[in-house]
Amino acid sequence: MKRSQLALAAACLMFGACLSGCAPVAPWERGNLAKPEMALDVNPMLSTLRSHNYSSREAASGGSSAAGGGCGCY
Repeated sequence: MKRSQLALAAACLMFGACLSGCAPVAPWERGNLAKPEMALDVNPMLSTLRSHNYSSREAASGGSSAAGGGCGCY
């Protein structure tokens, strides 16, 4: 088998694998996905406050791409 055919076959397999992962979630399965253990961020309020603190202190060097003069004001 030529390299180009092998590369095409590998690309098709990868594309097929990506498409097979997309499936609608049934209503009775949504409860499992809504559990706190499934959250990407365990404590969103604390993360927001830390991000705000970091961006206000590091605004002079870019921080987390927030505007401000370093004093916490916008």
